[in-house]
Formats: sequence, C-alpha cells, structure tokens
Amino acid sequence: MVPRYDRVRLESFSCALAPVVVSSEELDERLEPALKSLRVPRGQLEAMTGIRERRWWEPGAPLAESAARAARMALERAGRDPAEIDAVLFTSVCREHFEPATACRVADLLGARHAGWVHDISNACLGVLTGIIDLANRIELGQIRSGVVVACESAREITERAISHLLACPTMENYRETLATLTGGSGAAAVVVGEGRGRGIGARLHGGVSQSDTRFHSLCRWGLADTLTGSPLVHLASGLGPVVQTMATDSVAVLRHGLELGKRTWEAFLQAMGMMPRDFDQVVCHQVGAPHRDAMLASFGLSSHQVYSTYPFLGNMGTAALPATVALADERRLLAPGRRVGLLGIGSGLNCLMLGATW
Repeated sequence: MVPRYDRVRLESFSCALAPVVVSSEELDERLEPALKSLRVPRGQLEAMTGIRERRWWEPGAPLAESAARAARMALERAGRDPAEIDAVLFTSVCREHFEPATACRVADLLGARHAGWVHDISNACLGVLTGIIDLANRIELGQIRSGVVVACESAREITERAISHLLACPTMENYRETLATLTGGSGAAAVVVGEGRGRGIGARLHGGVSQSDTRFHSLCRWGLADTLTGSPLVHLASGLGPVVQTMATDSVAVLRHGLELGKRTWEAFLQAMGMMPRDFDQVVCHQVGAPHRDAMLASFGLSSHQVYSTYPFLGNMGTAALPATVALADERRLLAPGRRVGLLGIGSGLNCLMLGATW
C-alpha cells in the first residue's frame, strides 16, 4: 500500500518527443523476407498492436541531453529554479553508463549540481511512477521540498537488433518474441514533484497501491548478451567478446498474467481511494498497444472516453510512456482543474503501481 499524502503535488509534466518517425509499414518492408518465409501478411504488426508509427532518436543521441531538455521544460512550467530543487531522479530502463548514475549528468546539464539526492531508479516501465513515490515520501517526511523525476528511452538500437535477428533466423518463435520489441518508441518525459509552491500547485497526489507477482519475472527480459554464445552476460569482467542488447517477450503470457495482477491491484486501488470506476474523469495507463488497452477497459469496468491513449502514434516508450501521455493530455486540456485522474502502471517483473490524483 502506498501512503496517503497530504502535502504532495504533481506540479507539472512535460515530454520531449524523438524526431525520427518510423511507421509500422516501414518495419514491415524491412522484415519482408522473414514475413514471407513465415507466411505472415504485411500489415500484421499494425493490425495486432494498433500502432501506426513510433519515434526514434537519431543514432547515438545522448540520453541525458534529451532527459535534461524534458526536465527543463517541466521545471519552467512549475516555475521552479533548477538550482533550488532538492532531488533529480533518472528512472529509465536505458542508461548511458552502469556507473555513474545518469541522473548526475542530467543534474549537471540542468544546473542542479548541488541537489541533495541525485540517483537512478530501475523498475522496468514503472520507473517514473516509482520515482514519484520516492520523492513524495521524502516530501511528506519533510526531507525535501521539491524534485524532478525524468526518463529517456531509446528503442532504435534494440529494434534494429531484433530486425537483424529475425531476418537471420526467421522462425515463428523468434517472431512471437520479437513482436513486443517492434512496438518500441523513443522519447523523454519529466515530472516535477513538490509541495505546490511553484507557479501553480498542480495536481494533488492522494496515494495509491502497489502489488507484484514475481513468479513471472522471466516473461519480458531486456539486457546484454554475448555475441559469441548468445547467452546472457552475467559477469561484465568475464573476458567474453563484444556484447549487444537483446530483448525477448512472451506477449501473450504478459497480457494474461499482467491483466490478472492489474485486476487485483485495481480492486485494491479502488478500495484505497474510496472510488468506483465511473468516478474517474480520466485514466492514463502505460501505453503498450490496442490488445492491452481493450482488455484493461473490459476488466476494469472503464469506458473508452475515460482513457487517453498515445500508443497509435508513439508506440511503447517504456518508462516515458505514461508521463508523456499525461503531458500530452494536459496540453489538450483533458486534465482540467478538479478532474479525478488515475495513473495506472504495469511493468515486467511483474509489478503494478496505481496512483490517484486530483487536478
């Protein structure tokens, strides 16, 4: 159970979208030899996921620079001076280095060089929501007054690797494990969490619920593999040859078990908030694709007009997906003052975290 908060505000959200638009049709063209071999018709990727296009960064684009750009926008919207914030948390799956924390470079680029808390958090696609809880707890305890949570994901490298692997080994098993990777998009997003003393007090964070089912931790894996053996790289100092990123996802099992965990968490969340599904004016969830969205609507008792989605044109941006969607919903004036909003996240592990706020 997430604590109930009295002093915490989500003061602003922002997003920085990657510049290179990549359509599902373009990916189909690149995969055509493999699709023909497997007798998979063109257009299946978009038909199965509802994703028309996604965005990528230019090759080699530094994560910290895009993250800092998103964080700077969020701080400006909140009326916060970067030099005065108390914490900078970088919460992406993607990182520039194992060490030091990417948050250190982000803080330096922002001009928040003397913040008391500067570190990374890793929790798959729940990274930003986990970071929000970290800062909210510190604010409620009186340890800090404000902080920024930022994420920047890059899907280009892992998707390029998946395409090369599927072309080299066009099996139906590889196609199934690759499908989720092909939905990946790139982008950065940031959230300013504070006591509401900036230019606008923002949304009041009430609290939430977190649950897990770690029996299914192996259903979605993203990591490093040795190019010589294909096996997971366990020891970085093992003396093995070059390594590459690799990702494998059992999409069907993730949907089935993730939905079961999500339903349990949703029921606990409603009880904790003292609300019914119809009481939410807007719900923003982690953006995966059409099957996940439709299954969630049916299982959670929500209607389509309550849920704002960005996956058709942004794909799955990992940790940046939910906060970027909130930022875009806010820009489109879907989050007017007084509206009751649910932020629903689920990530591999399996972990689920749901937060309630009033705008």
